[in-house]
Amino acid sequence: MLKDLVEIGQIIQNARVFNPRNWEKPSMEANALLAAVGRLFALLEEREAAYVLVGGVALLNYVEGRNTQDIDLIMALPDLEKVPEIKVEHQDNPYFARAAFQGLQIDILLTSNPLFRRVQQEHATQQAFLEREVSIATVEGLLLLKLYALPSLYRQGDFVRVSIYENDIASLLYTYQPDSQTLLAELEPYLGEGDMVSLRGIMAEIEQRIRRFRGR
Repeated sequence: MLKDLVEIGQIIQNARVFNPRNWEKPSMEANALLAAVGRLFALLEEREAAYVLVGGVALLNYVEGRNTQDIDLIMALPDLEKVPEIKVEHQDNPYFARAAFQGLQIDILLTSNPLFRRVQQEHATQQAFLEREVSIATVEGLLLLKLYALPSLYRQGDFVRVSIYENDIASLLYTYQPDSQTLLAELEPYLGEGDMVSLRGIMAEIEQRIRRFRGR
């Protein structure tokens, strides 16, 4: 079962409260944030807007300890347009949009990206979430998204996000032991040869770390 609404809301709230960059900004009250999370999923269901929950909140369904300040959804643009209450604030490229809903920050991964579309269509499952079912990425779906993002993060020199993503990947691989070669083969059509060489090296290092840990 997907983590309880209150727990998800509290995790998002705590991530904001304890981030020093937010200390001078008005903070959304905890109760209002909890209610907004529930209203968001109710509205998506009511409007029959297809989505898949990904990112840090989805990861919480599979491993402990992840902190997150926002909600990440894969959506097609026509489905996003069914919910005008989700206000798009920025869209710098055709694959990503930053939006807001009643104080919640929402990152939209648009299905104009072929891999995002594949994850939505082939790597999603339904999980009970209070009175409704929520569409959430599978372990394999989350791994595909994390691995896909890594080469770009390396090029950007974003050490902090690289560390977070690699830790997420390691946690999922350690806990669920999916076939890493199958995942890499599935990614191949969506990344260049150089990126795939880098990913194979990264995956080998993570798996070596997992083997060391298991054999300690």
